[in-house]
Amino acid sequence: MKHVIVVGGGASGMAAAIAAGRAGHKVTLLEKNEKLGKKIYITGKGRCNFTNGAPIEDFFSMVMSNRKFLYSAFYTLTNQDVMDFMESHGTPWKEERGQRIFPVSDRASDVTQALKRALDEYRVEVRLHTEVRGLLMEEDRVCGVKTENREIRADAVILCTGGLSYPTTGSTGDGHHFAKQLGLKVTDLRPALVPFNCKEAYIPKMQGLSLKNVTLSLYTQEKKKPVYSDFGEMMFTHFGITGPLVLSASSQVGKYLASGSLMGIIDLKPALDHEKLDHKLLRIIEEAPNKQFSNFYDKLLPKAMIPVMLELTAIPSDLKLNSITKDMREKILSCLKAFPLTVTGTRGFKEAIVTQGGISVKEIDPSTMAVKRIPGLYAAGELLDLDALTGGFNLQIAFSTGDLAGRSIE
Repeated sequence: MKHVIVVGGGASGMAAAIAAGRAGHKVTLLEKNEKLGKKIYITGKGRCNFTNGAPIEDFFSMVMSNRKFLYSAFYTLTNQDVMDFMESHGTPWKEERGQRIFPVSDRASDVTQALKRALDEYRVEVRLHTEVRGLLMEEDRVCGVKTENREIRADAVILCTGGLSYPTTGSTGDGHHFAKQLGLKVTDLRPALVPFNCKEAYIPKMQGLSLKNVTLSLYTQEKKKPVYSDFGEMMFTHFGITGPLVLSASSQVGKYLASGSLMGIIDLKPALDHEKLDHKLLRIIEEAPNKQFSNFYDKLLPKAMIPVMLELTAIPSDLKLNSITKDMREKILSCLKAFPLTVTGTRGFKEAIVTQGGISVKEIDPSTMAVKRIPGLYAAGELLDLDALTGGFNLQIAFSTGDLAGRSIE
């Protein structure tokens, strides 16, 4: 039996403490907040989408950074294992759209409660309001931690301090700081799964408007091909755009945004090609030739978008439909198939669901989560350079890597 200290009481930290406790070790879990799982409480809008029901082999395509690194972790603790764990610890689950798994109660607190029951079961000592300030080293080996007012010695330390997203939950980069002090490589940190800021003054005019079944494409100034293009849902806000399409985009274009703004276009009618849409416009004109142009978009677009489209096409609103020229029609088609916007940046870590970047996975043994160069030290969860798209995949990364670290201590 060894004494194991786990630093951080989030998803990965609780999973690590449970696994180490189950293996028969004495475990102390240190959390600087007033409660465990603070970030879990706000995930999935307070409902906590804690994993996904897709086959585990499908998870890899949803991972944005270093997916191959996760083979051991994902297959050691699968999504089915997590679902079974929740069920057996008093939190039954349900599956929703996109195979997202939620507690039946729709309460994120029930996920934390299940984890707490297991911590109690394996006699993990939990110390809240305990901030770790540094690691204790002896002969190039980790031998414990320094807190505000004392040193706590241990045989192994597992760092699960999270990334930088939602800093109010305690994710303030402590683990990255410790890693750098030890000479470990920490890759560039960027907010991911985060809304975008946009330049255009007409975007806030559509605040609250959701678009379904549209295609969003993003381009750099130089590239002819989009750096991101996908079909789905998005929403306009007072600052720019958000929604599933945008959050996914942010995980894929962060590196491009670091060096400048991106040009965006929204295809509002992706089911119709240019020719078919033109025929539709002609039909609208033929059906009501004496109607004013201000009423032209009534059957084409949501009400909140019409004033903006009138502004963009710059066609007089009192013009009769039978006076619309071919050039005007081309302008309308262009706005419908390529509605323009400029993404100037993201909303930052305060609104980011996850952090992209972290301790380089080259520093970590993927079969144990041990730090290769420093005996006695392990790391797991969002602290590492691992992130995925929405749908429960990021919490599965936290549970799987934390569990693997905890069970690997010998």
